[in-house]
Amino acid sequence: MNSVLWFHAPVILFFCLWVYALPGPCFNVSLMDFMETDTQRQLRDLMRKFATKTMLPQIDQDEREERFRPEWIRALGDLGLTGIVVSEDDGGAGLGYQEYISALEELAQVSAGYAISVAVTGLAQLILSRFGSQSQKSQWIRALAEGRAIGAFSLSEAGSGSDAASLRTTATRDGDFYVLHGTKQWVTQGDSADLILVMARTGGPGPLGISTFILEKGIPGFRLGKREKKMGCQVSHTMELVLDQVRIPAENRVGAEGDGFKVAMTALDSGRITIAAVALGVARGALDVAVRHAQHREQFGKPIGEFQGVSFLLADMAVQLKAAQLLVRHAASLRDQGAAFTQEAAMAKLFATDMAMKVTTDAVQVLGGSGYTQEFPVERWMREAKVLQIVEGTNQIQRLVIGKRLLEPLV
Repeated sequence: MNSVLWFHAPVILFFCLWVYALPGPCFNVSLMDFMETDTQRQLRDLMRKFATKTMLPQIDQDEREERFRPEWIRALGDLGLTGIVVSEDDGGAGLGYQEYISALEELAQVSAGYAISVAVTGLAQLILSRFGSQSQKSQWIRALAEGRAIGAFSLSEAGSGSDAASLRTTATRDGDFYVLHGTKQWVTQGDSADLILVMARTGGPGPLGISTFILEKGIPGFRLGKREKKMGCQVSHTMELVLDQVRIPAENRVGAEGDGFKVAMTALDSGRITIAAVALGVARGALDVAVRHAQHREQFGKPIGEFQGVSFLLADMAVQLKAAQLLVRHAASLRDQGAAFTQEAAMAKLFATDMAMKVTTDAVQVLGGSGYTQEFPVERWMREAKVLQIVEGTNQIQRLVIGKRLLEPLV
């Protein structure tokens, strides 16, 4: 036996015994859970065919023109790709988050903007499924799941981003109605959404004073404010919403008064997994292009991939991507099993989106001057990756979530 291994054998044996003696929940997900199933592969293939045939030829021009195509969402709905986790009774596929993230990852390779659009509509589905009344579910969930309606989620304001509980938009009870007043910001697809889930203050300061409401397109007093000029994801419009004494029926409240912050945070836990999946798709697309370029681009008489400086860069990109895939699948598996997943979702979102930023930046470097031009998609993926570190809670907030969970037993 190797002398070094012999010396460390007792330590290794002790470590193995200690690991297997740990409580079960630490190991409640088998590596077999991460083996892609036939259903997941079929969803990937279906999404890939639609995205490459329909979206890919048009997406770069649409990004430049900032054009969003609702008909593509309807087409995805016709294929069953906008209601993957919605029950079959409500018009969905009745599958889990493992299947959902497989489809989103594939879509994000062609367009992070549309992947985010599907994910945001998914947040509306999730909230209504869990907290909505029967009439709200009947009216909206099937339409959202089938791609006939587009959903949006409105929590942030100019003065309340990471500190979401400090929002100032008000919802004042007036008999059988609520009157909403204020301005919301950073609302993804707020201009194309058929319903927007708006968080507004119905009580005192802090999270317990917040409630959630369904805001429907075209209601009097509701108008669109400015559309943000962004560095990436141009097809996914980010809007300001102005609510000027908007009068809505009391039955448009989702859940009880004061539950709005809980509703939002519950949705964001799941939303972080979906954003992490989008990051996987962006990074995988960038790595694939970088590898192909390294195989065919020649300098000094040989492909640049044969130079250690490039091959090591590609190797690091692949390792980081694989690690992120495992983290994201772990979080999705916990969610599918009904286990707690807040910390794992934060970890997946943090690591996967930081990874996507690094991988896309390195892909630009591998392509050199070509990578900095719009002739290749890596510069677009690099710009798209940046926003993923910000949405659904910045990565600094994810570190706060993880740190708080780690320290909970100590306080």
